[in-house]
Amino acid sequence: MKGVSLILLCVVVLAGLSLLSLGIGRYPVSPVAILSWLFSGECADRNLPVVLLGIRIPRLIAAVSAGGALAISGAAYQGLFRNPMVSPDILGVSSGSGFGAAMAILLSMPVATVQLMSFAGGITAVMAAVAVSRVIGRNNDSVLVLVLSGIVISSLFGALLSLLKYIADPLDKLPAITYWLMGSFADIRTAELGTAVVMVLAGTIPLLLVSWRVNVLSFGEEEARSLGMHTGLMRVVIIVCATLVTASMISVCGIIGWVGLVVPHISRFMAGANHRRNMPVSFLVGAGFMVAVDTIARSAAPVEIPIGIITAVLGAPFFIWIMKRSSARAW
Repeated sequence: MKGVSLILLCVVVLAGLSLLSLGIGRYPVSPVAILSWLFSGECADRNLPVVLLGIRIPRLIAAVSAGGALAISGAAYQGLFRNPMVSPDILGVSSGSGFGAAMAILLSMPVATVQLMSFAGGITAVMAAVAVSRVIGRNNDSVLVLVLSGIVISSLFGALLSLLKYIADPLDKLPAITYWLMGSFADIRTAELGTAVVMVLAGTIPLLLVSWRVNVLSFGEEEARSLGMHTGLMRVVIIVCATLVTASMISVCGIIGWVGLVVPHISRFMAGANHRRNMPVSFLVGAGFMVAVDTIARSAAPVEIPIGIITAVLGAPFFIWIMKRSSARAW
């Protein structure tokens, strides 16, 4: 299937999933009523605007933004590092964000401050990984050193997070930290969503614009330099944009795993290895996947299931299937 046709198909599927998601829940609403209200502004049910505007549309926007952000950053990182096992948290953004949020929760700070410290923690972790790689990687493979630095920084912030959980009040703070780390859209509201969406757009648009350069970087640094590309600058641009979109969504919905690892593989099956097609398709597939997962999370059980649990339950066996299918051929 051609790139434009595939992207249009993904948009249509995402729109259909979004419509179904708006209608499913404790207060079921028919798709006809939703479409009628969206296009005419009128509805027989006076509760419908409250349910949609107050709860479901903000959650839908958050799910689309989070799924798309994690998926496109995962696709960008996998192309940059030429490794299909790379995910958006390879440089420590998830552990840094978790540490920042846990610190704010432990200090009884308001929700806005929790989000701000989560974002700051994720950015700080990635900056630390880049700084360490620059200090020790001058005479080595810079990409390999950067990945190893990210693993070290991620472990460090993970240990600090464990320390905060150890000293947290087990009856109050510890459950709040644990629930936040599992990821959820339950507390999403329009006022706190706007900044995160703007940051996602600010990072996603440049990633899409430089997607063809990721193709060149995937050949290797020497080949990219021989074609006239400033590989160091391009690596910085991709890392900054991918970190921006990942940290901004983690700060509002918590840590959600597997999306940035699994969805780019699905997109490669659909669109091929060309990142000009793969990255926009990854964003749309990730958005649709997250909309479906969020719908399951809030409607499959009497109590809402954390998003991170569902993505792990779905992602792990699917990734095993992907590895089995891909084992006979090179990535």
